[in-house]
Amino acid sequence: MMAATLDISASSAAFGQTTQETLLRNRRFVRFWLYGVLLVLFALVLVGGATRLTESGLSITEWKPIHGVIPPLGEAEWQEEFAKYRQIPEYQQINKGMSLAEFKTIFWWEWAHRLLARSVGFVFALPLAFFWLSGRLENHLKPKLLGILALGGLQGAVGWWMVASGLVERVDVSQYRLATHLTIACLIFAATALVARGLAPHSTGRAGEGTRRFAGWLVIAVLFQIYLGGLVAGLRAGMTFNTWPLMDGALVPGGLFTQHPALINFFENPKTVQFMHRLGAYLVLALTIWHAARVLRAEPGSPHARRAILFVILVVLQAAVGIATLLMVVPIGWALLHQGMALVALAFACAHWRATKGGYPLPVPRAAQDEIY
Repeated sequence: MMAATLDISASSAAFGQTTQETLLRNRRFVRFWLYGVLLVLFALVLVGGATRLTESGLSITEWKPIHGVIPPLGEAEWQEEFAKYRQIPEYQQINKGMSLAEFKTIFWWEWAHRLLARSVGFVFALPLAFFWLSGRLENHLKPKLLGILALGGLQGAVGWWMVASGLVERVDVSQYRLATHLTIACLIFAATALVARGLAPHSTGRAGEGTRRFAGWLVIAVLFQIYLGGLVAGLRAGMTFNTWPLMDGALVPGGLFTQHPALINFFENPKTVQFMHRLGAYLVLALTIWHAARVLRAEPGSPHARRAILFVILVVLQAAVGIATLLMVVPIGWALLHQGMALVALAFACAHWRATKGGYPLPVPRAAQDEIY
């Protein structure tokens, strides 16, 4: 009787181990899929940045989620698209006399941005359906991934809402809407990175509560700094006051509150917006240094401490690229490098925060819970 009991216990343990191995394998597949999604999102944000820098975002004046996948195929279709562009204020006040060849250049940037946006929807939705229907998704992941998918749908609508702001009365898109569009893209990127990192193996356990909480605030700080960068891009504020560390000849320049009411200076005054972006960079750097010092003191020699130090180095590099971009009056290559490094910093902040919390827990094998006597 004792031998039979031992055999049953051994079989239950083996079954539990097999189930856990399957779960880990499924997690690995889901994680690699999410890493692929992150790469497409990274490319999408960079192409969006290039679209802004080349002033291409208003070249397609209609929102055609399905038909818009196919670009103009002949001379007549190109002329039709160009005629629509010639009706908006940007052409009439800024680009009047533009040739068809020049129009094609800005058209292709916007078309590529929209194509990538559609592509990321398929890259996310189709594998999600496969993993879900084949039983490879854990229940706790389903609402997280559905939330990211919903944010993606909202982002498409916000993108058109942004473009529409520049088609009637303005010669460019609203900086409010551009910053919102960029921030939602980064929220999707951050949420995807957090889920992917939660599925990865973790070499150490949870960090202390103070470390975990501060790491979460660092993610918010980076996101807010990216939002400020969106306002800078929307107002082209980086094209002015191209000196550092002084701005307009002073550490704190005058003319920061020339518009009334005073609050709108933070959103509509290019000098104020650029100054706030500078202050945001200093704040993020100070917070990362403070965080690293705290973690080194509280958990010396731990992977959490090493990541905190790497985060400081990454933020210093990003600040240096930002300063170089400003001093050179925003050349497109440096501007895109600055934007790309912002995403890298955001991904690192998310991975660090998730690692301080530990990975998603694994279920305990049934044999360990339900011994048979």
